[in-house]
Amino acid sequence: MAGTDGTTQTNPTARQGDADRTTRTDHTNETGETDETGDTDDMDDMDDTPVMYVQPSVAGAAKILVVGPMGVGKTTLIGTVSEIKPLSTEATMSQAGARLDTKVRPSKTTTTVALDFGRITLGGELVLYLFGTPGQQRFLPAWKDLARGALGALALVDTRDLEGSFDAIGHLEDLDVPFSVAVNAFPDSTPHSEDDLRSALDLLPHTPLVICDAREHQSSVKALISLVSHLIETLTEAS
Repeated sequence: MAGTDGTTQTNPTARQGDADRTTRTDHTNETGETDETGDTDDMDDMDDTPVMYVQPSVAGAAKILVVGPMGVGKTTLIGTVSEIKPLSTEATMSQAGARLDTKVRPSKTTTTVALDFGRITLGGELVLYLFGTPGQQRFLPAWKDLARGALGALALVDTRDLEGSFDAIGHLEDLDVPFSVAVNAFPDSTPHSEDDLRSALDLLPHTPLVICDAREHQSSVKALISLVSHLIETLTEAS
């Protein structure tokens, strides 16, 4: 499960002397000396933020996309599972953007305009680098760039607007990126049977379909494990 081209690879043996969850404080360099450049304004929000290095036991890494329409929960899921402080490019939705984007619920006030990024280690051996894509059609060029080197994708679905997920799933199929589907269970979602969901989304029989709550860590991790298991089966069958 080594990362493909385009995946950021981390040398798991580079810091063998560190504990599994080694931390340091920003504004210090790796020798423990004060970094004189650390007092810049753009670093102020990183004060005392713990930095966790990749565990020495890690043997492989994979780039994984988290895709879906705007408001489906991509940023939430990545923030829920990430073992590092996630990178988010959330911006306040404006009237100008509202004229271009699909209308969303009034409670939705921000949206991803570039990407979300997080990291999670599974079983102490496999690191997943999670890249959340923008949900709007106008960001499709950036979406395709993010897909380069991705081993697979988790497609989030909102049953309150299944049609909104068609484009994201179609893009994955066009790019030949293996994927699994996770239905994000919103509090006001109407339950549907698996057969009905598969039929509505036109999923192939071998495409995994799970129910998750992007706000819950264990539920979101299970969705990612389902994807990884699918990718392993796909790679095994192809070899």
